[in-house]
Amino acid sequence: MKFKATHIAVAAAFLAAGSAFAQAAAPAPESTVSYNIGATTDYRYRGISQSGKKPAINGGIDYAHSSGFYLGTWASSITWIKDSTANPNTTKGPVEIDFYGGYKGSLAEGVGYDVGGLYYLYAGNNMKKTPGFVSPNTFELYGALTLGIVTAKYSHSTTNLFGTANSKNSGYLDLSANFDLGSGWSIVPHIGAQKIKNGNSYTDYSVAVNKDIDGLIFSLAVVGTDGLGAPYTLPGSGTRDLAKDGLVFSIKKNF
Repeated sequence: MKFKATHIAVAAAFLAAGSAFAQAAAPAPESTVSYNIGATTDYRYRGISQSGKKPAINGGIDYAHSSGFYLGTWASSITWIKDSTANPNTTKGPVEIDFYGGYKGSLAEGVGYDVGGLYYLYAGNNMKKTPGFVSPNTFELYGALTLGIVTAKYSHSTTNLFGTANSKNSGYLDLSANFDLGSGWSIVPHIGAQKIKNGNSYTDYSVAVNKDIDGLIFSLAVVGTDGLGAPYTLPGSGTRDLAKDGLVFSIKKNF
């Protein structure tokens, strides 16, 4: 009887240990790859419409390593390159493809940083053949500091900025916050200052309300600019003010 009781106790101990191991959290993966695809009623970047105030589609792929290193690419349909000339049929560049990489880490509890570089490639564009313009392809270095819900980021161009001649060393300062309201709701206010060397500097702002439903994110934002003066139009965009305050609705799915 004693022999059986001992064996039963040992068996119970092994079963308990096995249960504990089964309930233990799986170790975090060393690296992850994620995807996203989306659409918007107006692709705005730094306050200015990139899609002629018309809908655009976009998507991207991101790789992240547990060390903090990351790489990614993102693409969107655009119209601003062909709209930059009076005859949009002669200027090409319907797609923007971004390539970026960097490193994220923490300086202290609640204090994070992010440094890296971003290359904007406008596939198949011939903008530099247009009088008064240079290649729109642009490279920026950036650094960001996050304290709690607030993030400050500075981007510095090491090339001409988006087709503006002699605009190397332009800079963009971005300040934003992320208010988590719970149940997938968040509010994200933003203000940015774009300084363009030998160009029109301005300020942009936005307030976005987001709802995340299992990786499907709905966003409604008020977006606008200040400091551009007269309506910001491009020859091929007609009378559309590409920097005027407006409502933008977007939807994105993360995988």
